[in-house]
Amino acid sequence: MDKIVVEGGSRLAGEIKISGAKNAALPLLAAALLPSGASTFRNVPRLQDVATMGKLLRHLGCEVDAQPAKHLCRIEPPAKPPRGKSHYEAPYQLVKTMRASVLVLGPLVARYGHGRVSLPGGCAIGARPIDQHLKGLTAMGAKVTLEHGYVDVSCKRLKGASIVCDVPTVTGCENLMMAAALARGRTVIENAAREPEVEELALVLNKMGARISGAGTPIITIEGVDELQPIEHAIIPDRIEAGTFAVAAAITRGDVLLEGARPEHMDAIVAKLRAAGATVTAEAGGLRVRGPAEVLPVDITTQPHPGFPTDMQAQFMVLATMAKGQSVIKETIFENRYMHVPELGRMGADITVSGQVASVRGGKKLSGASVMATDLRASASLVLAGLVAGGKTEVLRVYHLDRGYEAIEKKLRGVGAKIKRVKA
Repeated sequence: MDKIVVEGGSRLAGEIKISGAKNAALPLLAAALLPSGASTFRNVPRLQDVATMGKLLRHLGCEVDAQPAKHLCRIEPPAKPPRGKSHYEAPYQLVKTMRASVLVLGPLVARYGHGRVSLPGGCAIGARPIDQHLKGLTAMGAKVTLEHGYVDVSCKRLKGASIVCDVPTVTGCENLMMAAALARGRTVIENAAREPEVEELALVLNKMGARISGAGTPIITIEGVDELQPIEHAIIPDRIEAGTFAVAAAITRGDVLLEGARPEHMDAIVAKLRAAGATVTAEAGGLRVRGPAEVLPVDITTQPHPGFPTDMQAQFMVLATMAKGQSVIKETIFENRYMHVPELGRMGADITVSGQVASVRGGKKLSGASVMATDLRASASLVLAGLVAGGKTEVLRVYHLDRGYEAIEKKLRGVGAKIKRVKA
């Protein structure tokens, strides 16, 4: 099993090109099931989760021409409804490794009238049910049954409905948008997720011929159409990857241009970086981050967009260990997202967790150690900690990193980090 080895103490300076957004790419690839004909996506990140989605689409009968080196992917869905259970089923073997596999459910039911998906897996960061997906599909006329660990959904043609989400859910909103795009009549989703990736999906569906308005607001309206057309589209840059490298620049007192990063997608992240003392400026090529001479304590509460993203909580915890004083972090999205705390503790961090709240007493220099990655963003936080720790840090189980960061060690090495991947 591969590991990442980091030797701390280097100041980062230079440019890092931000890859396409994982959380935008996955629903867009699933949306390729909807139109008749082949859709082509550019700026597709070279990630394990993207490869898994490709395997799933092939299993569903799609022709998938993936060219990871060129960041291209062409997907042509089957022209006729799939025959046989296996051709409309997302099996456990694939879904258990990536929760986003559930995103094929809405398109399958909308296009072919039937979808069967294993209950999802993914990172062990807490319960992430799909009840809002199923609530919405049921409101649109679908028959939903759960048995043997699978969700089976069928409907000859979905019909528009008024759906009020109990909580804003990104994948739930995306699944329902894709399903409603081919439904008969109008669908209104209230308390909708507002993330940039939801807006991106709406943009692409509209390019296909859908009629969606309100994406990025709490109320999304979809006027169903009879068919959609294939498109070509370049995926937006990854705001979480950009945020992770922004923290890397800040903690190393560096000066890094995040090429392609979109500041308008990162308002909450930028605000907290500035509160911590970093200088963050928008430039023509992206976003420049300069680290402060002294990191300031900063309090954070994770919230749905446009609040501070839960996917940046672990990285900012490392930033907080650098500050002289106490920072308070409150995680409100997932109940089990502090699993990186004991690993940071092995490196000397002084962090106390009480329920949803983590108190970080910073100012104590971290020391290198062997640490274990527990989920995608926790993995990134341990790499960041290694950048500023004394001596060498070994980050084990880096397959988590490969799910969401494209060649993170190469990108960091390109701006001066002493970091390498050691093959098993």
